[in-house]
Amino acid sequence: MEVGVNFLDSGIKDVSLGQRIRIILPVNIYGCVIGDDTFVGPFVEIQKDVTIGKRVKIQSHSFICELVTIGDDCFIGHGVVFINDKFQNGGPARGDRSKWRNTKIGSNVSIGSNATILPVEICDNVVIGAGAVVTKNISKPGTYIGNPAKCLEK
Repeated sequence: MEVGVNFLDSGIKDVSLGQRIRIILPVNIYGCVIGDDTFVGPFVEIQKDVTIGKRVKIQSHSFICELVTIGDDCFIGHGVVFINDKFQNGGPARGDRSKWRNTKIGSNVSIGSNATILPVEICDNVVIGAGAVVTKNISKPGTYIGNPAKCLEK
């Protein structure tokens, strides 16, 4: 090992797991709650102070940062990224949790691959298209696409 390098193990630590959970290794999951019948794909990170509901499917390479709550019956596509720091002062909060914001995802929400979710609230029964960037609260069920995400009107 190199002098002055601090190697930390990834894995599953201090997690409250529901029943019938399926997790495909490797993952980095710590300090969170995961509800019954949930699937977590490989190369996923779920940080502390995250709550995941029941019957949620989280595909590979997704990142769920601190302060995220996901409801029941949700789908999180491949490579979805949640963000809790809005860079309010022109740069990262650098660990100053007082500048971080919560994200709340309702139930029956599907988020397409490579979407980015800023600190927002998303109501129940919403579809977020692949690659969308959600920058504002979503209070009306529907399908949202683009950057910034907008409702796809029928």
